[in-house]
Parts: sequence; C-alpha cells; structure tokens
Amino acid sequence: MSEIHEAISSTAHSADPQCMFQQRTDPFRHELLVHCYRILGSIEDAEDGLQETLLKAWMNFDSLKDQSALRAWLYKIATNVSLNALTHRKSRSFPTLLQPPSDPHSPLSAPSNEFEWLDPLPNFYLEAFDGNPEQRYEAREKVTLAFLAALQHLPGRQRAVLILCDVLEWSAAEAATALETSVTAVNSALQRARATLKKHQQDGGADTAHDPNSPELAGLLTRYVEAWETADLGKLMSLLHEDAKLTMPPYPVWFSGRADIQAFFARVVFAGRQPDDFHLLPTWSNGRPAFVLFQRGADGNSSLVALHILTVRAGKISQLDDYLAEDTALFARFKRSLSR
Repeated sequence: MSEIHEAISSTAHSADPQCMFQQRTDPFRHELLVHCYRILGSIEDAEDGLQETLLKAWMNFDSLKDQSALRAWLYKIATNVSLNALTHRKSRSFPTLLQPPSDPHSPLSAPSNEFEWLDPLPNFYLEAFDGNPEQRYEAREKVTLAFLAALQHLPGRQRAVLILCDVLEWSAAEAATALETSVTAVNSALQRARATLKKHQQDGGADTAHDPNSPELAGLLTRYVEAWETADLGKLMSLLHEDAKLTMPPYPVWFSGRADIQAFFARVVFAGRQPDDFHLLPTWSNGRPAFVLFQRGADGNSSLVALHILTVRAGKISQLDDYLAEDTALFARFKRSLSR
C-alpha cells in the first residue's frame, strides 16, 4: 500500500487528515479487496483496484457528508473501479469452463498461457470480516473457486449486482445507488444473473465439514497428508467421492471421476514415487482447506510444486483444485499463512 500512502501524503496539508482517513478506512481494506477479487477473479487486479479505490476515496473524502455511510461509499467506489477494470481485461477462466473432462491416458498438454486463470485467495483476507459465525461462514462460501467460476459467465454489471445483493445483502435500492442506475434495472439484472448462476454453478456442497474446527475435517485432512507422504495412491483415492473432479491450472485439462483421477495420478504423479518424496504444509484458501505441496527431486532437495485446494462433501473430497507452481508471486502470498 506504499503507493497509496505516498499519494495521500503528497496531497495532504497536514498529518492529521491523512491519519484520520487511514484510521477510518483501515478496517475495510481486506473486505474491499475481497469484493474487488470477487468481481475480477485476480488478486493482483484486486490489489490494484483497492489502491485506486482508496486513492479516489482520499481525493474525494471531503464530499462524503454522512460519515456513517463510509462503508457503502467505499463499496460504491470499489465496485465501479472493478467494473471499469473488467472492460480492459478478459474474464478469468478455469479448466472446467473450457472443455469436457480429459482422457487420463492421453499425453498431458503443456501449460496454457492463452487464458488468465482464476487466482486462489489466501484465507487470511477473510479473517478480518466482522459478524457472527454464520456471516463469516457465508463470506467463505461466497469466495469459493466454484462460485467464482460460475461468476465468469456473467457480464460485469450483472456480476456486480449479484455480489451486492446476494453476497453483501444490499437492497435493490442500495445497489442502484452504487451503480447509478434504477431499481428496476437492478432487479432485472439480478433475475438474469441468478438464472445464469444456477445454470452454471458447480455443486461444491456447502458442507459443515469446511468448519476449521470440525473434528471430521481434521481426521480427513490427516489421512490426506498421510496418503501423500507415504505415496499411497490407494489410500488417497479412498478419500475421494466416486464423482470427484481434479483441475490443474495452468494446464487446461481436468478429470472427472475417481477412476480417471486414479489412472492419471498412477501414470503421471505417483509413478516411481517413494514415501517421503512428498511433504505437505497446511493452509486455507477460498474458504477451503488447502495444502502447499513440496516434492523431492533427483538431487534429493525438495521444491514447491503445487497448491491443493480441497472441496469436501459428506466427509469426502468432491473436488481437488491442484494449482501447479508456475506463478511464484501467487505462492508468495500464502507464506504468511503456512503452518509449519
């Protein structure tokens, strides 16, 4: 945020207005970044959006007559900044959006730079949310990769309306004010957005096992680590639903069904692997349990190879999103939340 602070300092007449602005806006920074991220699907773009939002807010702070409306005012700015960014960027993609499931016996294609992929979001951005446990649970559910992938089917303004009304629970009148449009237009856009979302949203399964304090989830994650670190493919497969899915951004392929996932892992991932070749460190991403995976190479040294994000339904894994370590900046964001 150094750019924001420099810009604010350069236009401030004294330290007091700057300090007051930062004190007033600091509590909203994480939730505003998550709001931009929901619209844009990219952490880097969301960070740029947050910086622009705060700079616009600072330069127009004197125009805010009702200080109790600060949060809604900041969201209005962030929404419009994000929508403007969408006009200059392609929608983010995800392997399940591109093609039918892949053949696990076919050669693996190269990673694709043709698409801008949905970014995973470290969970510490969600920890600052106020509210009761139910509200915090809803915040986690509305930032899952399945939800974000479904949002990619929506035009920008429909995406914004749905997030404002169904995620932030704003009224149609409040959303209309933020988007400078009519209540009728908001209701129409919301109806279309909900219909499209229902058609495309994957069933990730809103399962209470995603509660970080769930003993059931803790047991499942322990067995998941053991399966990888003992290179026991059979044990790993026993933790998956029969209809489980596997994605591997930035590879455009994905696999559907435990049998196909097992065939692919046996041929590509676990072939020749021994116990202790893999090591996992737990974290959380997009409201879901996750692991950073390290793999031992031929030289005996371990290197970071992937981020695994798990979706759990009824005590088993229904989807494994396996982000391969092609983007070092992406993985650097998870360092502060790794458990060692």
